[in-house]
Amino acid sequence: MDNKNYIFSGFSRIKNCGKKRYSISCQILLIFFLSFGLTACRNDNNQEKQEPVYVNFSHQANTGNLSNTPAKDSILEVAISAIISPAETFIYYKDILNYISKKINIQVVYKQKKTYAEINDLIVQNKIKLAFICSGSYVLMNKNEAEILVVPVSQGKPYYQAYVIANTNSKIENFSDFRGKSFAYSDPISNTGHTYIVKRLKNMGLTDKQYFSKTIYTYAHDISIQMVAKNLVDGATVDGLIFEYLKKNEPEKVKSIRIIEKSELFGIPPIVVPANIDKKLKMKLKDVFLNLHKDSTGAELLKKIMVDKFIEAGDTLYNSLRNY
Repeated sequence: MDNKNYIFSGFSRIKNCGKKRYSISCQILLIFFLSFGLTACRNDNNQEKQEPVYVNFSHQANTGNLSNTPAKDSILEVAISAIISPAETFIYYKDILNYISKKINIQVVYKQKKTYAEINDLIVQNKIKLAFICSGSYVLMNKNEAEILVVPVSQGKPYYQAYVIANTNSKIENFSDFRGKSFAYSDPISNTGHTYIVKRLKNMGLTDKQYFSKTIYTYAHDISIQMVAKNLVDGATVDGLIFEYLKKNEPEKVKSIRIIEKSELFGIPPIVVPANIDKKLKMKLKDVFLNLHKDSTGAELLKKIMVDKFIEAGDTLYNSLRNY
């Protein structure tokens, strides 16, 4: 069995760990397989510049009915890009999806996929009616495929940044110190979790294969953070919103993390709908999101995920990303 398949078989043993947190035994198993994978990759002298290793942290893609109320008009299929690990993603958004279900009396079905590209495919194929996606994912779609419903405002602005991070115990003080080191991305089409670094290196006349000793994809920003915290990789580029969320709610997860640099401001990840969505449903959904912060229940839900409110925003918010 080759190294990559060995890693994959190891992670398949982790998928049934607890929904909210990995158990201690699962964390140990996770660290073992990650450590083996990175060590094996570094020691392979016959393949110095391999393709990035795709590390699968996800559970099986799942569909869950969040509402016990029978649907009167239709079913609302919702997909969420796994900006954080799959079980955490469900917990992160579950209450808001239940709120939507009750507000417009519709049955919500939650669909989860491993990659951002798979979520995009669901939108384009009209298999979902609502999606929480990455900014990088949005700019890859045409206007006749998807449109912005609303965007969140966090810490007073509809923008976010990439954070480039290292372990506080390392000697890495600036980006140049990452040369020859291992590095984690979240997803191939993530803006903060991949594109920002690729563009940064391109401006230096380099590729990531030339700059880093090894790159991997974790498929979740919080897992990239954990890998740096546990010294399983030397650095990572992550969504600053996720970092700040962990810093506030689970500070132990970032206490050993040093922020090396922050990117320029980018348009914040939007909530989108298929371009051909039923207009009445679209208006109902927009109304729910735009008014979430105006009632006590909705305001509390937003507070938990560090969102001030949702607003309408034009496509021009993402123009800077199209120049990447």
